[in-house]
Amino acid sequence: MPVEPDFPAESPPVDDRGSNAPFLTVSELAGRLKATVESAFDFVRIRAEISRPTRAASGHVYFTLKDDRSTLDAVCWKTVAGKLAVQPEEGLEVIVTGKLTIYGGRSKYQIVVQQMEIAGEGAMLKQLEESRKRLAAEGLFDAERKRTLPRMPMVIGVVTSPTGAVIRDILHRLTDRFGVHVLLWGTLVQGSDAAGQVARAVRGFDAMPTDGPVPRPDLLIVARGGGSLEDLWAFNEEEVVRAVADCTIPVISAIGHETDTTLIDFAADQRAPTPTAAAEMAVPVQAELLARLAETDARLQRGIGGRLDNAASGLRLAARGLLDPGEMVERRAQALDLALAGLDHGLERRLSDLLLRVSGLAARLRPPERLIAGFGSDLGNFGGRLNQAATGFLDRQTAALDSAARLLSANSFERVLDRGFALVTTPDGQALKRSAEVEPSASVTIRFADASRAARMDDGAQDVSKTPARTAAKKPDNQSGQKTGQKTKGSSDTCQDSLF
Repeated sequence: MPVEPDFPAESPPVDDRGSNAPFLTVSELAGRLKATVESAFDFVRIRAEISRPTRAASGHVYFTLKDDRSTLDAVCWKTVAGKLAVQPEEGLEVIVTGKLTIYGGRSKYQIVVQQMEIAGEGAMLKQLEESRKRLAAEGLFDAERKRTLPRMPMVIGVVTSPTGAVIRDILHRLTDRFGVHVLLWGTLVQGSDAAGQVARAVRGFDAMPTDGPVPRPDLLIVARGGGSLEDLWAFNEEEVVRAVADCTIPVISAIGHETDTTLIDFAADQRAPTPTAAAEMAVPVQAELLARLAETDARLQRGIGGRLDNAASGLRLAARGLLDPGEMVERRAQALDLALAGLDHGLERRLSDLLLRVSGLAARLRPPERLIAGFGSDLGNFGGRLNQAATGFLDRQTAALDSAARLLSANSFERVLDRGFALVTTPDGQALKRSAEVEPSASVTIRFADASRAARMDDGAQDVSKTPARTAAKKPDNQSGQKTGQKTKGSSDTCQDSLF
């Protein structure tokens, strides 16, 4: 809690010089105070806790430094904020280095930060754990992202200091085990610029083309010797962790000693306790590799020899079960001889049978003269029977034709006209059955039994059913004639219906 100022019990006497003393403007007073403060506190180191860090659109970082009793405004300009070894975070305990100045616009003093570092190992471990959890939540440390190291890499890329003992240890161990091509990308491994250089080296190796003038590495080793937590802090930076996690080339991290742990160890595909151990993981021992090749060759020779022995044994067993080829040929030749002998005997018997059959057929044959005479007699008999059959057929067809002609003549419409009926047609010869088929006053032709006359239809129509029936042209009082006329009319009607 802030301490209240200790005021005197009585008010001091009034200074009579106020009326004659020169006055200052607020800006002039602020300028004098600023010059006094900056000259007296041009370099200070303050240990405090960061509160409310804010990065402005301009790139400047503003935050507050506090302890259990007081607060101090702090600003870090854009040109310095990107180079800080530790970025301001809420609640982080740090040691900042800078100079005090006064912001006249608000009559407040503040510190312009030039450097920042973690205050104490406990605070650094806290920040390290928070970063680890945050990056792990993004999946950068998942086991599914880990790639298998190549068994026999041809080119190995190393990211480390070019002047330290680490690169010499790695090269010495690689030469002892199995010679490979090594590409060194020299970087700082400690300090504020180390993280950026390491990240650029990893991404640079990953961006190398496979068919470029410089061979692309099959494996990367990021290495550094031992040191304190502050010395190894560059390998906990987020940009380095993301560069290793995004790298498509398998990466071995070899930072510090076996007890040292950095965030890059979680993102790498394999962690080595020391740089020397990383070289041992990268390539096999030449002697061990040769011994393994010799053992594999011996096993292969034994396997091939065993297969050949088994094949030879199987061949011998198969040969025992097979007959001698010469004997097989002789047996086939004997069977062929027997078949030929049987064929000759069969042919002789077949010829004898055919001769006997031909002799029998020859005895049954008649001379050609007798056959011709017989054929002539049969042909004469057949001609007589054919003539009789044709004559009978013609007679029957003629009788049928006469009967059909008589029937046709009896049913001809001329016979109907002979019985007193007439045929009414249009001028073009089309027969008319009903008066409705022609218009009134139309010209028609009436055909009688002996001749045809032209006529014209009247304008009115008369119902036939109401007209009295007319008697035939014969005697009207003849009963039999009346009956005959009615019967004839009925026959005529039937004929007319059937014809028209």
